Amino acid sequence: MITISPSQPGPSRSDASDSTPLSNTAFAVKDSKGEVTSFTTDAQGQFRIPLAPGHYSVSIKGRTLGVGRFGPFEVDVVSGKMTKVQWKCDSGIR
Repeated sequence: MITISPSQPGPSRSDASDSTPLSNTAFAVKDSKGEVTSFTTDAQGQFRIPLAPGHYSVSIKGRTLGVGRFGPFEVDVVSGKMTKVQWKCDSGIR
């Protein structure tokens, strides 16, 4: 799952979450040789992709400049196991 925070400008409110799922956003998956695949999060910020065992770096696809932090996130994939991740992107709005 990938979320983004803060989801609204201004101070955080105690009665509302300042994090929301990062929906319908494309990410690139890279290994030491370069991009191996990409994926797009669903409406709940979730995704599932098959990867060979190894070390990967995941970041938003196609974005080079701008406000916010959308990776890279590091992940190690092990043979025969599903690797669950929960990454939080920083929208950069304050």
